[in-house]
Amino acid sequence: MIHTRKRAAPKRRGAALIISMIFVVIFSALAVSMATLSGTNVQIASNQHKVNGAFTSAESGLEIVRLWVSHVSIPGTTPQNQRFSEIASSLQSATSNISSVTLTDDGNTITIPSVTLNTAQGQSFSAAITQIDNDTLQVDVTGAYDSITRTIRVNYELSESANTVFDFGVASKGPLSLTGNVELDGVNVSIESNAYIESYDSLLALAITGNSQIAGDVSIANPLAFVDLQGGQAGIGGETGQAAIDNHVTFGVPPTSFPEPDPGYFEPYVTNVVDASTNTTADAVFENVRILADVNPHFSGHVTLKGVVFIETPNAVVFSGTADIMGIIVGNGDWTDNSGANTISFLGNVQSLPVTELPNEEQFTALRDETGTFVMAPGFHLSFGGSFSALSGAIAGNGIEFFGNAGGTINGSIINYSSEEMTLTGNSDLYFNRSGTVQVPAGFIPELALQYDPTSYVEVHPNSCL
Repeated sequence: MIHTRKRAAPKRRGAALIISMIFVVIFSALAVSMATLSGTNVQIASNQHKVNGAFTSAESGLEIVRLWVSHVSIPGTTPQNQRFSEIASSLQSATSNISSVTLTDDGNTITIPSVTLNTAQGQSFSAAITQIDNDTLQVDVTGAYDSITRTIRVNYELSESANTVFDFGVASKGPLSLTGNVELDGVNVSIESNAYIESYDSLLALAITGNSQIAGDVSIANPLAFVDLQGGQAGIGGETGQAAIDNHVTFGVPPTSFPEPDPGYFEPYVTNVVDASTNTTADAVFENVRILADVNPHFSGHVTLKGVVFIETPNAVVFSGTADIMGIIVGNGDWTDNSGANTISFLGNVQSLPVTELPNEEQFTALRDETGTFVMAPGFHLSFGGSFSALSGAIAGNGIEFFGNAGGTINGSIINYSSEEMTLTGNSDLYFNRSGTVQVPAGFIPELALQYDPTSYVEVHPNSCL
């Protein structure tokens, strides 16, 4: 009998343990890798959060700087080599009530130091304003979040102020009062009679009594001011009572630019003189004439005025007869003088034609292009008590009144530089025609303001790394 011997399979002791350990090592390595990767992702996310925080700080700073810059304006007469320093002074005034902002100006760069936005998260911004050329400023706003910074760069262009008093039918630094049967309306649309009032020295900014009305809307800069309507027909914007105030009066509007009048601009046109020996009671014709100081003429006859009538101070000029005016009346007073010592009074019939109607003669050739102005008399109180059908341009003075039956069309705006009240009484209906007005009237120097150029927006390379 043959016995078959079975061969036992070899025993591999510990193989399962080794394999298990291999898997443990692999999974541990994976766990460490995943933990490391997660930590890296957390760090990347944290850094990205800081980058976004720095960028939003820069964006916030840009908007704040835009707000400050929107209040910057300088006189249009500022020489080009002095504009940057004037801008620095104006910006300093715009930020003077903010204790955390102290500007520095080294002549080439205006620096706004770090301004805190969020103390807990270390968010802040700073800015540097550099002059690129006479009309362009470069603004770099750097936002910070912890140790990360990002910078945004934009440009501003220096140009004529976009918002001026010539956007209104009536613009007055002082209060406005309408009494009797006065109506202010537009020739084409009612908004041509819109009124702008500052009234910083008086809380009563606008008083309308009787049947007087303003067809347009009213903007008042003094946020504490109020309007008084007395009489059932006293109204604004086609409404009466409280509804007129609620719907057509805005308080606390941003200040509007009053361009500086420049009487000297017209002086080169003057070639003739009215002095104490001149007969102003008879019918007469005057061309490009200067009324010397202290003459105080009374034109009681039928007077024809062509070209520029340049009135020196001090003077009290009266037109009580018929005045045919084909030109511009200019007073060379101070636009901050509210004394009323200098006066121009129109008490008779006034016929007004623009300078474009002047004869095609050599003495009027250049003047025919000086359009848009009828009376520019800073420092003079202006009185209109006679009759007229139309006045050929803007009217500007320090203290203005219309009374009696003085009324008609104003082909421009009425500008009162005085903080004293401007009054309209009687039947002084004024109809404003500002259609086609696209430029500042002759002789007025518009303020220069900084206009943001949105196409210049660019993110500057970060000066810190992740």
